[in-house]
Amino acid sequence: MTSGTAPQRPSSSVPRHVRRLNTTLFVQFVKFGIVGVSNTLLTFIVYTLLLKVFGVWYLAASAIGFTVGAINGFILNRRWTFRDHVGDAFTPVRWAIVQGSGLALNLGLLFLFVHAAGLDKLLAQACATVIVTVLTFFVNRAWTFRMPAPVAIADGDA
Repeated sequence: MTSGTAPQRPSSSVPRHVRRLNTTLFVQFVKFGIVGVSNTLLTFIVYTLLLKVFGVWYLAASAIGFTVGAINGFILNRRWTFRDHVGDAFTPVRWAIVQGSGLALNLGLLFLFVHAAGLDKLLAQACATVIVTVLTFFVNRAWTFRMPAPVAIADGDA
């Protein structure tokens, strides 16, 4: 160190492109979570208003709330979370299939939780939402907004 040169940083055992990919995935996951929270809040607000204020049948109120949340989710995820995703004409179709399946599962669980388990309708919706949200996250991440596999680059090329 007395020669006047700056100390060398030890090279990391993890290549730069892998660190960059991990950072991108983490940020994407956080954004997806934020969008998910907004969807859940919007769904619950619509569901509660329709159920408690307007007296709409709980399964219809759930379907309408879920649809509003799903539309919000598609717009925010497409424009913000997965903005680097190069979509095609089938991206909205894949989203609709996943969300439609999620809606069917949500309604089935809601019915079971209310009628078979005897849960309060709001608590039943909360339980169904947790299950459906986790499942639709993984399917949307893997299928709807799938990203092309990263191309490995040599450290000297970055």
